[in-house]
Amino acid sequence: MFTVIGDIVGSRSLEDRARAQQAVVTTLLRVSSAMHLAQRLEPTFGDEIQGGFETVADAALATLLIRLELDRLAHPSAPPDPSDEPAPELVTMRFGIGKGDVRVFELETQPIRQDGPGWHAARDAIDSLGKKSGTRYVGPPDVEWPRPPAVNAFLVARDGLVDTLNHRQRRMLLCTLHGEPQKVIAEREGISPSAVSQAFAKGVSAIRDAQILFGKA
Repeated sequence: MFTVIGDIVGSRSLEDRARAQQAVVTTLLRVSSAMHLAQRLEPTFGDEIQGGFETVADAALATLLIRLELDRLAHPSAPPDPSDEPAPELVTMRFGIGKGDVRVFELETQPIRQDGPGWHAARDAIDSLGKKSGTRYVGPPDVEWPRPPAVNAFLVARDGLVDTLNHRQRRMLLCTLHGEPQKVIAEREGISPSAVSQAFAKGVSAIRDAQILFGKA
């Protein structure tokens, strides 16, 4: 199993921590409904979350969807003149993905009580980020796939590209990852199909396609 651990970055500096934590809960419900889970996505203690997936691609996709859903909650409607510069998110998170067995002690509790190599690998992955946002993977180095250097190269590039998108473009990315056609996205955003095409050409389609291809690796 591939364990995901997430943590809010700079939670103590948030003006409204209760609102931020509620945004995380809402986001986890939305992402859970769109994905196949090996272990439920849920808040744990403090500002952390955890979940489990059958593949590293699903785990990586979940971290991206969580980020984009949080951004959409903070910026639900398109401004008249969206800036080309990305603005800070309401809730910024860092994620660690770990591969390995997980021992569950109490499945019915909330959060699930667990331990094991997979959980500790995810903890090592998230700790490697320090206080920075992003996503990292820790797993066995002597396997053909997924090899940690290759997975982390993808995650660093993907997250860096998302950083360059403005809030409208991030909403478009979220929609296209859910399979919405560009025409529907244009109607949702109240803009022309050509404007959507331009946004896709600036990085939205590249991130979507990279995520899809990563799932086929």
